[in-house]
Amino acid sequence: MRFKPRETGEDDHIMSDQELARDLGFVEAYTLGLGTMIGAGIFVLPGIVADAAGPASMISFAIGGVVALLAALSLSELATGMPKAGGSYYYVNHALGSFFGTIVGWGMWAGLMFATAFYMLGFGQYLTNQPSDAFVVILAGLAMASVLVAVNYRGVKETGSLQNVIVVLLLGLILVFIAVGLTSVDAELLSPFVREGEGWPVVAATAGTVFVTFIGFEVIATSAEEIKDPGRNLPLSMIAAVVTPTILYVLVMLVSTGTLPVPDLADSDVPVADVAAAAAGGFGSFAVGEYRVEFATIGSIVMIIGAMLATISSANASILSAARVNFAMGRDQVLTNWLNKIHDRYRTPYRAILATGVVILLLIASPLPIDTLADVASFMFLITYALVHVAVIVLRRAEPDEYDPDFRIPAVLYPVVPALGFLTCLGVMYQMVWYVQAIGIGIVGVGVVWYQFYAKEQAISTTLIGEAVAPQTDEALEEDAYRVVVPVANPETQRPLIKYAAASAASQDGESELVAINVIEVPPQTSPAQIEFEERRVERQQALLENVRDVATDLDVAVRTRAIVGRDAGETLLSVVEEEQANHMLLGWAGSRRRRDVIFGSTIDPLLERAACDVTLVKDPSESPDDIVTLAGGGPHAPVSARRAGELRRAFPESTLTLLNVQPKGDAVIGPDSDDRSDSDGEAADEAPAAIDPKQTGRETIESVAAAAGLKADEFESRVLVADDVQETLLEATVGYGTVCVGATGTSTVAQALYGSLPQRIVQQSDGTVLMARGEARSPRTFRQALIQRLEG
Repeated sequence: MRFKPRETGEDDHIMSDQELARDLGFVEAYTLGLGTMIGAGIFVLPGIVADAAGPASMISFAIGGVVALLAALSLSELATGMPKAGGSYYYVNHALGSFFGTIVGWGMWAGLMFATAFYMLGFGQYLTNQPSDAFVVILAGLAMASVLVAVNYRGVKETGSLQNVIVVLLLGLILVFIAVGLTSVDAELLSPFVREGEGWPVVAATAGTVFVTFIGFEVIATSAEEIKDPGRNLPLSMIAAVVTPTILYVLVMLVSTGTLPVPDLADSDVPVADVAAAAAGGFGSFAVGEYRVEFATIGSIVMIIGAMLATISSANASILSAARVNFAMGRDQVLTNWLNKIHDRYRTPYRAILATGVVILLLIASPLPIDTLADVASFMFLITYALVHVAVIVLRRAEPDEYDPDFRIPAVLYPVVPALGFLTCLGVMYQMVWYVQAIGIGIVGVGVVWYQFYAKEQAISTTLIGEAVAPQTDEALEEDAYRVVVPVANPETQRPLIKYAAASAASQDGESELVAINVIEVPPQTSPAQIEFEERRVERQQALLENVRDVATDLDVAVRTRAIVGRDAGETLLSVVEEEQANHMLLGWAGSRRRRDVIFGSTIDPLLERAACDVTLVKDPSESPDDIVTLAGGGPHAPVSARRAGELRRAFPESTLTLLNVQPKGDAVIGPDSDDRSDSDGEAADEAPAAIDPKQTGRETIESVAAAAGLKADEFESRVLVADDVQETLLEATVGYGTVCVGATGTSTVAQALYGSLPQRIVQQSDGTVLMARGEARSPRTFRQALIQRLEG
């Protein structure tokens, strides 16, 4: 093989260290954070906070938003400097040490469980229209919490997509609620703005209650390893994910306190539904047959449904996050790794999920009021974010060599942001009621005791300069190299796949490079970093990539390996194509689809449709391609197929290459310029059309395809057949060849359904190797794709 290898050595081994797929852009990260914040709080809290602070409760939401925004800026710097699972716990633990890390870890875990119990009681309220301490409400909360724990235990992959749908629906509902509600606001109901005799301190204390609605934005920081261009996209998405709900929450409270009197709002078990009924009631009713439907009834029912979806969505996200905190603490040996056992079948941290679920059920059934559950959750996260601000200052002053975040708080805002953030967190906590402070301090006390008697001796020692930072060792790409990406998953086929990829690289002028990749998929309930607890899967991945390096050594070619953990193999490979600036992706294909809603496979379909490079699918690759045939027709990817066939022919000189074309029989004619005209009729000869010679047409087509593929005349043989049934003849003609190359006839679902049967039929009947090739065909961008690209810069 004519292939220019680069030097292999330690760098190749480094590049195979496990990595997480960077497949989240600004829009994905923003919606991820927004999805955890447009949720239960806005439906459950209006009555609670209106009772505490009156119309000024909207200022409480604004204060909560400011506190969260300051935390988002500090978290953005830490997340891009230390991109590891565990979020605030990890940052504090590795900047301030395991003592504070233990406190924050216990605090975050407890905060998420208290928040989930709060959401579930809110669900029960809206389901039954009963007070939060009613038996039926508690029963409903216990039942739904059990369902969510079971869903996360099993690890249903589609929950992520369902959550996105719920977020879009909730956002639409809230916008409609605000638009309709603003038309019914009565300014007199907003006076007095601050409750008489209470003053502004109660507004600050209420900010502690509402802060539970802002705890979700940290999910963006915990996903820092999976975000593209984190220095830009992470802070922008976190800021946007905080500002958006803050504005919405303030407007919802304006509508709520301006539509219903505060006493009525405070007494309501379904406050937002009652406000919607009052606001929509002004539009009257309409007739449906013999019945009249009140707009007030529609408004109330719609908001009840929205509230139930919101509480379910928020609780599900909190259960998932709590399990990840367990994982991070176990990794640092602050908790026992017993909790981090991964289920053999479902691939989820089932013990952590079950432990979290049991505590949540106990909290739901406990005598703690619903507002206290929210307050305690907020208190614990305020402690966490106060220490996060301290961690930023400590790291800035220490300046360890490895701490080089992609995003830094701008000089004009440092140290104002972390200092002000720390003080605002303490200020809000100080204003909260004493028994909430007592419960919060008690949880901190549990963390301290746990540290003294367990974690102090077990926890991994961390320093600012040592293991506090996860350095990135990305190797600079050779800009002009022709890069072939080869996903490998099957030990039985990886050797021929590497040989075929090397054949493609060797045919190029200049430098070439092979990149072999293996992707391990994990469900949404599992942190990608938790894969380290699945020793068998990790060992299989390592062995597979080690075999790839052995194959490359045997073939005297250089290969760089990458071990990646992601949530969707197809999307991960698309991200790799972009990162590597790949020219060609070659991957194995089982030859059959696994689900009804896919054409070639759930991993392959997005690659065929969206990969910005050549893509080749190989079914049953053999060590030697023997006699090769490529279908040289008029399809858009026929030259690409011929190019792949030519690459194999050059790499395996003992093989032969045939370009096959089948022409239909018929009475088609050619124009008067043809040399094949009959002149037997004298003057009429110039006007008489003659029948086309289908064999000549076939030869011309083959020559055109060969020229486009860069094939020389001595590298292939031409074969032209003429038949009534072109497709059946093609199928019969390919039977005698060891390797068949065919161009993809369409990359979209519709195109494959209409025209894609030939490659499928060839695969089904062939006993040898089949290559299906697709060129670098970039489809026009949709409005959504263009918008995302604009937002991502």
